[in-house]
Amino acid sequence: MKDGPSIAGVAALIGDPARANMLSALMQGQALTASELALEAGVTKQTASAHLAKLAEAKLVVAQAQGRHRYFRIADADVGQALESLMTLAARSRALRARPGPSEPALRHARVCYDHLAGELGVALWEALVKARWLALEGANAGLTRNGRRKLEQLGIDIAGIETGARRLCRPCLDWSVRRHHLAGALGARLLQHIYDQGWARRRSGTRVVEFTSAGERALGRTFGIETLRDLH
Repeated sequence: MKDGPSIAGVAALIGDPARANMLSALMQGQALTASELALEAGVTKQTASAHLAKLAEAKLVVAQAQGRHRYFRIADADVGQALESLMTLAARSRALRARPGPSEPALRHARVCYDHLAGELGVALWEALVKARWLALEGANAGLTRNGRRKLEQLGIDIAGIETGARRLCRPCLDWSVRRHHLAGALGARLLQHIYDQGWARRRSGTRVVEFTSAGERALGRTFGIETLRDLH
């Protein structure tokens, strides 16, 4: 037996269709009850509770009691990254829904990946930050440059504040729909919150879709030096 972590147990937990549907629902970034997750998985509440107990034991989800209810969410950014990577593999192997839902084009355009911006606009933002040298690539890693720090602080983003946490500041995350990177990490989360704070976009209720207004998409382009995709169409 070789030393080191075994992926078999975690893979089996995620690979169960009901649990996979629950985890996908939680990738919206919202905390959900066992009843809500049972509907997502197409199982009874009792069965959903048993699945959630296994996911919690494996530290893939965490539960929080509020009043009479218990709400579940993705445990942390590492789990979110792993799930997004699995979505990329599924897309590459064509393990997709036979009939995409009406929100599929919107998901590909802009969506939440755990707590940061993904999709076409997320990838465009990443590539603009690299091109402008706000981000510097170091092999498979990324770092914020001095110029990037200055520019972001001018936008009112407290870089020193988000650096104090344990989470990595910048991390490339492979986008399942575009097959290129978008920005994850603490900075990715903060930039998405900045987008919301500016009123450029909002989350579509009950989904991972991030809906930009036309003005908001243009503002994103002006601020970060990217061409807005709607203007290119």
